[in-house]
Amino acid sequence: MIRTKVLARDAGELVWFKSSYSSSSEPSDCVEVATTSVAVHIRDSKAPQRPYLAVSSAAWSVFVAAR
Repeated sequence: MIRTKVLARDAGELVWFKSSYSSSSEPSDCVEVATTSVAVHIRDSKAPQRPYLAVSSAAWSVFVAAR
């Protein structure tokens, strides 16, 4: 897994959306993702102000395929 460095000003510009892999049984308990040309950013929807994980697009593809 490759972690990318994201500047704070860039984080505010990310467009977050609910992951299609999140359960719909608990709408407030989901994972949100935001994509850029170099990374996929992942955060907890209940705590969007907390730090989030950023992985390469390739790493995200491997993760999703293994699901």
